[in-house]
Amino acid sequence: MDAIGPPLPLLVTPHPVQRPSALPRQTAAVPRLSAVIINYREWQSTAKLTRQILRTTAAKHGIAEVVVVDNHSPSHRVVSRMRRWPGVSLRRWRRNHGFARAANEGCRLSRGKWLLLLNPDVTLAPDFLDQLLPLIDELERDDPRCGVVGFGIRNSDGTAQLSSGPFPTLAGTLLGLTRPRHRRKYREITIAERCEVPWVTGCCLLVRGECLRELGGFDERFFLYYEDVDFCRRAAEKGWSVCYEPRLQAIHHCPLHRRQVPSHLRVITRHALLTYGARHWPRWQFRLLASIVQAEARLRQAWAQWNRDTRAQSHFKHLEALTRDLAHDDPTAARRRLRRVVESVETNEPQ
Repeated sequence: MDAIGPPLPLLVTPHPVQRPSALPRQTAAVPRLSAVIINYREWQSTAKLTRQILRTTAAKHGIAEVVVVDNHSPSHRVVSRMRRWPGVSLRRWRRNHGFARAANEGCRLSRGKWLLLLNPDVTLAPDFLDQLLPLIDELERDDPRCGVVGFGIRNSDGTAQLSSGPFPTLAGTLLGLTRPRHRRKYREITIAERCEVPWVTGCCLLVRGECLRELGGFDERFFLYYEDVDFCRRAAEKGWSVCYEPRLQAIHHCPLHRRQVPSHLRVITRHALLTYGARHWPRWQFRLLASIVQAEARLRQAWAQWNRDTRAQSHFKHLEALTRDLAHDDPTAARRRLRRVVESVETNEPQ
């Protein structure tokens, strides 16, 4: 998304934080914080977010760096300029490998002990990074097992955007179909101070490098969606805490629940849910979910055929097949089918 709304002010914190003027004036040899931006066809938004980070005191002193990983986007005139910006590393791929793999690549290229994963359609509060560093100091001093931190997320109009929830279950997922889209996965947090939660959204996510290494990064079987939930769940299983910090805020302009869901995106979200269920649910629950998704795929195929939408019909045919692949414990075959759906959109050809 190219249009970026005005940044929101930070909530007042009850504890004093180190102001930007108190940061050391010398340039750090190695950054403490690496901001990792995963780009996909959003070069202008990625460049705008990168410039915003580079203007911070932390970036000017070498305490923060920016790493951009591009998932095979068409070239843009801003790319050559970004390569020349100090403090920015840019990695471009010739294929779209999905968010999880791109995030792992960005983290691999990073030098900071802490990693801030960002969607391109995010706007940070003006002093977000300079407020974040004292938080990192506090976590390193007082909470060495805090591995993941999420933040207060807002919509473009300033309203609160839910960004955490319970771990998905089969019953909760089915019941969620009766709720508005923005509440299906998420629950409201009313606590005004930092607290532990099951998981936090990956659009603006702080991860301790030690935690990321212990978990082996994000699970690359996820192409897009649910990789953040899976990561937080695995972190908790390893004894890391997952925290929500509402006093630092960011705007997420284009969340999934505010967009229309075309056929290819529906296939991607179903693949992500099935992948999560296969990993974390009892086998019978996953198989029941697979049966439900296969029935949905057949119904949507019939509807697409009725409307003579050959692209959607093809996509839902792939959804039915990849669900069968996952039910037969063949995630590699399912991923190949998913890739064909993604590539059909990128090349504008039904496959």
